[in-house]
Amino acid sequence: MTQEEPQGRPVADTAQGPRPTLGQVMAGCTVLVTADRRSGELAAALERRGAAVRHAPALSMIPHVDDDALIAATRALVADPPDVVVATTGVGFRAWIEAADAHGLADDLLAVLGRSRIVARGPKARGAIQAAGLQADWVAESETSAEVAEVLLSEGVSGLHVAIQHHGAGADGLDAVFAKAGARVSALVVYRWGPPPDPAAVEASVRASAAGEIDAVAFTSAPGAEAWLRAVEAQGLRDAVVARFVDGSMVAAAVGPVTARPLESRGIPTLQPERGRLGALVRSIVGHYEHLESVALATVAGPLVIRARVAVLGQQVLPLSPTGVEVLRLLASAGGDVVPRDRVLDVLPGTSRDPHAVEVAVARLREAAGRRDLVKTVVKRGYRLELTHDDAR
Repeated sequence: MTQEEPQGRPVADTAQGPRPTLGQVMAGCTVLVTADRRSGELAAALERRGAAVRHAPALSMIPHVDDDALIAATRALVADPPDVVVATTGVGFRAWIEAADAHGLADDLLAVLGRSRIVARGPKARGAIQAAGLQADWVAESETSAEVAEVLLSEGVSGLHVAIQHHGAGADGLDAVFAKAGARVSALVVYRWGPPPDPAAVEASVRASAAGEIDAVAFTSAPGAEAWLRAVEAQGLRDAVVARFVDGSMVAAAVGPVTARPLESRGIPTLQPERGRLGALVRSIVGHYEHLESVALATVAGPLVIRARVAVLGQQVLPLSPTGVEVLRLLASAGGDVVPRDRVLDVLPGTSRDPHAVEVAVARLREAAGRRDLVKTVVKRGYRLELTHDDAR
C-alpha cells in the first residue's frame, strides 16, 4: 500500500482575499475577438457569461459612403435597371442604401431594386434586404457565392443585366463567371477591407495565442480570419498556434463555413453555429464550455476545469499564479496517477532542481484551493491529484 500524508484540515483563503465566485460558465476563459465591426456587441455577450475578452481586429472596414465610383455606379444602375441583383453581405447592402440616401438616390434605387429579382448570399443579406422594405426572391442558405453561381447559371443569365453588390474581399469570381455566361455585369463595391486599426494589438494577440494565454478565438469574416492567420505566419508562430487549435487547448470559433475556410485550409478544426449569426456564434462558444463543465475532472474538492490562464474548482476561480496553473494542469493531465517531482520541476520557472521548490509550489496550490487533500504527497514518488472514486484510476 502506498504511504501518503494525513489529510489534515482545510486551510483558509489566502492573503489575496476571497476567491471570485464562478457565476457564469465561461468564468476564467479568455476570448480573443478578431473582428472590428460589432466587436463590442460580441464582447458584451461573452462577458455576460463570464469571459474575459481581448480585442485585436485583424482588419478595418472602410465604407464607401462618399466614394464617387459607388455613387456613379448607383446612378448608372438607376438609369439602366438590372434584371438580377445579388446582395453578398448584409452590412454591404445596408451601407449601399445608406450611401444612396446620403446622395438623394435612395428612393430611385429602392424602386429599381423592387422591380428586379433579388438574390441574397445568405440570411444576413436577406435580413438587410427586408430591412430596406424589399424581399429576396432566393437565398443561398450555405452563404456561399458558389451556390449563388450554381443556381443562377442553371437558370441561365445570358442576355441579362446582373448587378452584384461586392463585399470587402471582392465578388468571389461572380463577375467573371456571369460575364462568361453572357450576362452584362455591373459591380458595386460598397466597402473594402483596410489595415488593422492597431497592428501592435494583432501582433500581441498572436504571441498570446501561441503562449497559451487565449482559450478561444472568434472569427466573423473570412478576410479577417485570413489576415489574422497571416499575422501568425509573419511572426513564425504558425506551428505553435495551429498545434493549440488542433489539441483543443484553444478553440477557433467561426461564424459560418465561409469564415472557416482560411482556418480549415491550414488544418485548424473549427467550432461553427448551425446558422451564421452573431448570437448563434456566442451560443456555440458558450455551449462548448458548458460541455467542458459537464466533463470536468471530479476531485475531492469539486469539479476541476483548467482554462488557458486560470483554474476553476467547484464554483470558484482559484487565485493561482501562471506557474500554479501549470502545476495543476500537469497533475490533472495525469488523471490521478502519481507525477514525479522531476516532472513538476520541469514546469517551474528557472533552472533550479531543488526539490524544495516543488514543495513550495504544491503548498501554494493547496492553499489556493483551500483543501490540503486536493493534492496528495506520495512518499518517495511524487504527487497526485485526489479524485473521487468515479474518476480515480
